[in-house]
Amino acid sequence: MPAPLSQAIQDYLKAIYTLAQRERPVTTTGLAVHMDVAPASVTNMVKRLARLRLLRHTPYHGVVLTEAGEKVALEVIRHHRLLELYLSRHLGVSLDRVHGEADRLEHVISEDLEERIAAALGEPELDPHGDPIPTREGAVPTTTALALSAATAGQRGVISRVSDRDQRVVKELASAGLLPGVAVEVIATGSRTLAVRVEGRRQRINSALAEAIYLELESEAFSTS
Repeated sequence: MPAPLSQAIQDYLKAIYTLAQRERPVTTTGLAVHMDVAPASVTNMVKRLARLRLLRHTPYHGVVLTEAGEKVALEVIRHHRLLELYLSRHLGVSLDRVHGEADRLEHVISEDLEERIAAALGEPELDPHGDPIPTREGAVPTTTALALSAATAGQRGVISRVSDRDQRVVKELASAGLLPGVAVEVIATGSRTLAVRVEGRRQRINSALAEAIYLELESEAFSTS
């Protein structure tokens, strides 16, 4: 039986998978920035992961997870998102704190506890931020959600997910009522702020918040005049 993978290895695999969902190729420089570590540390770990056949690295073309590496990443992500939902729903942990707490717990729960958590939550498909929870088999539903920052005046939809990358941003989103399930209309766009109508109330939000919000748009735009 192979030795369990270290927490550091799991963190790198999860980070590579996460980055690959929004930018390709995943470069060692981008990975260093994402993980807030020195480039030399990333280079050493990438070489190690390549030896373990968990990724492929082509100089100047970035890194790509192998099937084995992606399987590990998705298992860690499943743990993380189930924990986020459990902490939020059953323990009342605020939305801006669940990500950090789940980061600390995701590596230590057993497969049996994972199953018990999933059952207690009713086999959920989404975490509290609206991100899909990978299935036991490693399948991840695709989404057609559009970043609010890319929406145009006259579009409307329902928030399907919010980014959990920045705890401060999540806290602002919660305070503004900009959470999954909330209806949003785009009234006007600008370089720094957007004018929106949230559950019938008009308000302005800055670009940092808009970039963290994803909408499932209605099929047709409408006029706000």
